[in-house]
Amino acid sequence: MSTLSQQRAKQYSSIKYTLSIIGTVYTFIILCLFLFLRASGTTVAWCRNIMPLYILVIFIGFYILDFPLNFYHSYTLEHRFSLSNQKLGPWFLDQLKAGILSYIIGMILVWAFYFILGHNPNNWWLVLSIFWIFFSLVLAKLTPTLIIPLFFKYKKLEDEVLRARILKLAEKMGLKILDCFEIDFSKKTSKANAAFVGWGRSRRVILADTLKDKYTHDEIEVILAHEFAHYKLKHLVKLIFINAAVTVVLFYLIYKTSSAALGLFGLGSLSDLASLPLVFIYFLLFGFVTGPLEAAISRKMETNADLLALKVTGSKEAFISMMNKLGDQNLADRKPHPIIKFFFFDHPPIGERIELAVKF
Repeated sequence: MSTLSQQRAKQYSSIKYTLSIIGTVYTFIILCLFLFLRASGTTVAWCRNIMPLYILVIFIGFYILDFPLNFYHSYTLEHRFSLSNQKLGPWFLDQLKAGILSYIIGMILVWAFYFILGHNPNNWWLVLSIFWIFFSLVLAKLTPTLIIPLFFKYKKLEDEVLRARILKLAEKMGLKILDCFEIDFSKKTSKANAAFVGWGRSRRVILADTLKDKYTHDEIEVILAHEFAHYKLKHLVKLIFINAAVTVVLFYLIYKTSSAALGLFGLGSLSDLASLPLVFIYFLLFGFVTGPLEAAISRKMETNADLLALKVTGSKEAFISMMNKLGDQNLADRKPHPIIKFFFFDHPPIGERIELAVKF
């Protein structure tokens, strides 16, 4: 990677880190003001305590307030660094689709929150945690068949040689997959990605065309060996248990401390729809505290997946060349400051992953 490219990657990453921090603080301030100014209660009254309408008003209001940051982060910045190929119209369409999807999911979760809270006042936190975990698993199941096609066009991988190689690799690692697909990433971004998604019979390999067309078969194989390694090492099962534990702790924390927090904002009860922004504040603050711990666990799992991929494929050179290409293509920060790594990286930096392969 040239010095100029490294400078561009550092600049791009630095702006992203800054925007992430600003976005978190900005959201926290908006939520606090919404409660302190009694705007939440006023909105509930205006909506006649109709939950779907209240959630819709909240979604639209926050989107408007967050629009400048959102637009700069997801559109202007990506075009400034030549990472986006998307025109303004399609970008807005994606925003609309994502907004509708978020509203539907949010409505289900909020309804479940208040329904369970009303029917189980003493152990709602546990019942809600179970529902939350189950719902997340359902979403994971539906993602490859319902959600991804909303934003990208699927088609079966046309490169039969590569497809056969991927299926052989999956068989070698003891995995059964539905098939291999490619998606039209290039219509939106010049970044590259690959994934192994779904549960049970819906498990499938997804390759971005920006990766399929620019990487060798050896490089693609080692990428997918890494993705398969997560299943082989049962990382997803472990993450489910970790996320379940985090969910239970969060809702128990709300259960034990919400009375004091409600008094701080002049709210009467957690079952009052006007208190919903307070729940969002809990999510925001709890995520800030637990996020680095979850990221550290994730980085360890990613390292283990890299090691297994290197062992299974024996393609050390392909792994290194793939990482260098991926770093250049995605403008990755190869050697971030330890504090930045602690808060923002759920994968080891590319520089560390290359060093790992060199020593393998």
